Amino acid sequence: MCGVDEVGRGPLAGPVYASAVIFPSFEIEQVNDSKKLSSKKRENIFKILQNNNIIYSIGISSVEEIDKINILNATKLAMTRAIENLSLKPDLILVDGKFTPNFGIKCKNIIKGDSISYSIACASIIAKVLRDKFMCNLHDEFSQYDFINNKGYGTYKHINAIKKFGPCIYHRKSFLTKILI
Repeated sequence: MCGVDEVGRGPLAGPVYASAVIFPSFEIEQVNDSKKLSSKKRENIFKILQNNNIIYSIGISSVEEIDKINILNATKLAMTRAIENLSLKPDLILVDGKFTPNFGIKCKNIIKGDSISYSIACASIIAKVLRDKFMCNLHDEFSQYDFINNKGYGTYKHINAIKKFGPCIYHRKSFLTKILI
């Protein structure tokens, strides 16, 4: 069994990350929807998962893909890539949310799956930790946008920086139409 979740559908900048996790044979008490955990707890859980050699993979859709095919299709693409990148083919895929990409494998959608399914919650945590690290690394080159704090989301400070400096290559142009009027 495999859990799949994504992060980064709503931000103004950065790629969408999806993670696929083969159900681990152990449980970590604090595992929950990544949005309900502090960054420190997410990182600690991620380290535990890595140290126990769970099978997981990541799929990413770039900013260019998001702007070209829209955020929903880019999210499906990232999820498909995550499944394709697994080293072991699952028999069943549990997907957070209402939509299921065509994986060619039996799938079950679970609304609010990151709060219900352990493997989806693990996928949520992994995707969130890795995307956040990516966005923090962008901060070194593009500090004016405060990516280290906002991770690409549309905070007041971030929106003002876009208005002042214009977008950078990591901004989703299709998300900025109302901001850049």
